[in-house]
Amino acid sequence: MSAAQLVHDIGYGLEFKGWYDRLFPKDDSAARTAGHLAALHPAPAAGTVEFGVGTGRIALPLAGLVGPVTGVDSSPEMLDGLRAALAGRTDVEPVHGDIRTYRADRTAGLVYCVCGTLSMLLSPEEQQLAVRRAADLLAPGGRLVVETHNRPAIHALHEGRSHATYFTPYPERGTGLQTHSTLLPENDLWHCSHIWYEADGSTRVGTELSRLTTPDEVDAYARAAGLVPESRLAGWDGEPYAERSPMFVCTYVKAGTGSGPDGGDVVAEGGSGPGGGAPSGGGEAS
Repeated sequence: MSAAQLVHDIGYGLEFKGWYDRLFPKDDSAARTAGHLAALHPAPAAGTVEFGVGTGRIALPLAGLVGPVTGVDSSPEMLDGLRAALAGRTDVEPVHGDIRTYRADRTAGLVYCVCGTLSMLLSPEEQQLAVRRAADLLAPGGRLVVETHNRPAIHALHEGRSHATYFTPYPERGTGLQTHSTLLPENDLWHCSHIWYEADGSTRVGTELSRLTTPDEVDAYARAAGLVPESRLAGWDGEPYAERSPMFVCTYVKAGTGSGPDGGDVVAEGGSGPGGGAPSGGGEAS
């Protein structure tokens, strides 16, 4: 394998192996998110790519709506989980790749990067590279959708302190996630140590590091990559963006039109507003 083919893995999948799907279940919220992405897809026949596919929480239901999805992830453990979840299905293609450098032989009508994946790249330069890769993959008229953590809301959660601890109850009785959160403001970094509680009293521990962003910052990445900002929302149900929103969803369009594989133009059309979203501190592996 050449240096250009090497994939840098931050170890997220190894950290959360065996309990990632407890944190991010393949539930109704995942199906709703997939439904919104399907509505945003300008041309399903032109192809779909997910940056940070994880174990397929979004890609699996989305493939049932729009056709094959290529899922890119740097984590072998996450991709193993996706292969197990496919259970014979062939409509999601697991690809071991780095979203900062991934290239493909064909373009796509939709590229999406959700559940905080972009935040797992720890510098503006790395985040810009990922957006540029997405832009290069898009056919003219194609759409990029980004969902990630909202810096002002995470800062407000800390109420001026560098450390905060909070608990997120889950629907299943006796389960929940306790997060010990630390802000490292010099680099806009956010360090989270999680304790997962099972109903039987057992626990699991994992840590992650993210770089917080704002919609303005992601808009700047997109413009530099030749994309046109289209919408800015607080979540998948179409509510307007607000600084108190833990996550934000932004969409971008690649200017122009182009021919899809069926000979028709790939034209970005208005879709339904981008449900779901991850608990604070979570994210798909990039």
